[in-house]
Order: sequence, then structure tokens, then C-alpha cells
Amino acid sequence: QVQLVESGGGLVQAGGSLSLSCAASGLTFGNYNMGWYRQAPGKQRELVATVSSGRITYYEGSVRGRFTISRDNAKNTLYLQMNSLKPEDTAVYYCAARRPFVTRYEYWGQGTQVTVSS
Repeated sequence: QVQLVESGGGLVQAGGSLSLSCAASGLTFGNYNMGWYRQAPGKQRELVATVSSGRITYYEGSVRGRFTISRDNAKNTLYLQMNSLKPEDTAVYYCAARRPFVTRYEYWGQGTQVTVSS
């Protein structure tokens, strides 16, 4: 049974930093492409960043230069370091996993709340 468990969310002031983690189990973590998504109230879920099994990264434009996605395959853990946070970064953040040859993400975590106050 695949499980993705996010942690590290919380309340932070604008300009501050938070680090999210996603602990994965039940899958061969290193073989999966991983992603962080977020969903703000009243908005659709949107892609934040991805890291492939080969460690190629991608960032959505509004977070590029402020967020860093990384993975530790030995610990089966995905990370998202978020710096220079803005109120518009407020959302529930989800991690997701998919096999490289699958188009849509197959597994999702339960989400962790990030709130940035102005």
C-alpha cells in the first residue's frame, strides 16, 4: 500500500521560510517522478514543482527562484524548501508520485496547510 505523508506546514510571516517533507512508503521511491502541488481556497489545484527519478527539476513560474525541490532516495523522502514566502503562497500543499511512463500522478498525500500572513 502506497502512502505519502506530508509534514512541515504551518503559519509564517511574509518573507519567511518553511520546509515541507513528504515521507513515502510502499513504493520504490527512486523509480518515481515526484511533485508538489498546492490548492488555495476557491482555486484549482496547481503544480508547484517536480523532480524526476533522474533528478531533473521543474518549477512553476511564480515560485522559481524562491522554492527548491529535492529528494533523498535513501530516506524515501521528498522536500520542498520555501523561501521569501508571500501571502499568495497560502494553500494546502500536496506531494504526488507517478511512474515515469505514466502521464498522471498516481498517488497523493493528504496535504499540509501553509499559511503566509502579511
